[in-house]
Amino acid sequence: MKHLECSQSSLPDDIALKIASLLEGWKSYYIKKHNEMADRVAEVVEFVRRSPTSESIQVGDYLRAIDNLHSMQLGFKDVQLNFFNPKLNALLNLVGLHYCIKWLQVQAEKVLEALECSRISDRQVSVRWWKVGRRFYGFRMRDESHCCRVSLADLATERGDEVLGVLHRGAIHEVLQVQISVADCSCSPWFC
Repeated sequence: MKHLECSQSSLPDDIALKIASLLEGWKSYYIKKHNEMADRVAEVVEFVRRSPTSESIQVGDYLRAIDNLHSMQLGFKDVQLNFFNPKLNALLNLVGLHYCIKWLQVQAEKVLEALECSRISDRQVSVRWWKVGRRFYGFRMRDESHCCRVSLADLATERGDEVLGVLHRGAIHEVLQVQISVADCSCSPWFC
């Protein structure tokens, strides 16, 4: 037993210094990377807030914000910390939600749990889109206007699949224009 105590007392000073220096280097590296990530996330937050009205955003800008998140290679925990925040508006919460579901492919149960823990699951957004009128016996029907008011919790489940599909595709094929706004689905003119 005494032999063991002697060997432990002479060896740990050298090893302890090496371990301390390695940990200090790792700690500063982690802090540096965390600060860089926070700065880049702040850019995305400002980009969404700078939309013509801070309460709505066109789908092109919305998808650009999600692409920026993808280029940063954010993980699920990063999104939870930075976008599932009750102090942010519902549009930013939606950006984080959509990124988790479509890009990170996080299970709906985990996303729903994170939304509930953050107390943002009941927040609502409205998505409006115009579809090109169908052809009917050679005649073009009127363009169709759709409006869907949905909670973030619904978007994390199968109930929000149609809306997430429209958001993920954007304004292509049969969809002319898509606008996302904080839960107001009244029939008001489109913002261009």
